[in-house]
Amino acid sequence: MGAQSKILTIGKYKVYAETYWKGSDAKTILLVNGALSTTGSFGQTVKYLQPHYNLVLFDLPFSGQSRAHNPDDMIVSKEDEVNILLQLIDLYQVNHLLSVSWGGVSALLALSECPPSVEKAIISSFSPVLNEAMLDYIDNAQVYLAAREKRKIGSLLNDTVGKYLPRLFKLYNYKHLISLAEHEYRQIDFHISQIRQLSASNYVERFSSINIPVLFINGEKDEYTTVEDARMFSNYIAKSSFNVVPDTGHFLDLESKAAWHHSQRNVLTFLGTEATQEVWPSVTAMA
Repeated sequence: MGAQSKILTIGKYKVYAETYWKGSDAKTILLVNGALSTTGSFGQTVKYLQPHYNLVLFDLPFSGQSRAHNPDDMIVSKEDEVNILLQLIDLYQVNHLLSVSWGGVSALLALSECPPSVEKAIISSFSPVLNEAMLDYIDNAQVYLAAREKRKIGSLLNDTVGKYLPRLFKLYNYKHLISLAEHEYRQIDFHISQIRQLSASNYVERFSSINIPVLFINGEKDEYTTVEDARMFSNYIAKSSFNVVPDTGHFLDLESKAAWHHSQRNVLTFLGTEATQEVWPSVTAMA
């Protein structure tokens, strides 16, 4: 079955949700976007999960297909994001979470509330520290945001965390980032400020209450959320395990056919499903 979509009311927000439903016997996975992403960024991931699971994707209130349904002057806090996740988990009785990049913050904070239906989680391209490379990236991002230098904002991601993406994905990213609405740029700046504060307040200590298996996946060549930094989660999450995607940067299954197959095998194995030989989707189709 293809994607079904609806607009949900969650507290004061309207949230666009997209579901792929296999049936009542299948486990349900909630996919959590990174900071600048929409449901479209999961196109490659959906291809290998859809044959096995029910899927729930969503856009935060200020972005994607949620944006038109919410006031332009809103600012969505990290606590708001966590509440949205918890409401979606309850509504769809989610069994597994899969997050990418900075979506790992809200995903882990939601898991620290121990929602009863969730059995396992996969946190990809995220680490508990802001290392020098990431700080340099977000410092530049805030300078460009303050000046509204949209072309520099568009190029920054592709030159840093997205350096290993295929050319057409870089083009897609660039067009997306230079065409954001004014309130989206404000939201991104607020998000970065929150990330700095969260790191400074040692929010990772809240993760010690997570009592389900959590798999952390990082790219071998990712300088921004490194394998070494991610392994620090073992100090906080008792049932943590780690996987490295060889010869791959921050965006994992978006970067190459090999990375896609590696991600597929490891995600499905962790969730208890035998990996099949689905064909890697063409980059042109996704762009």
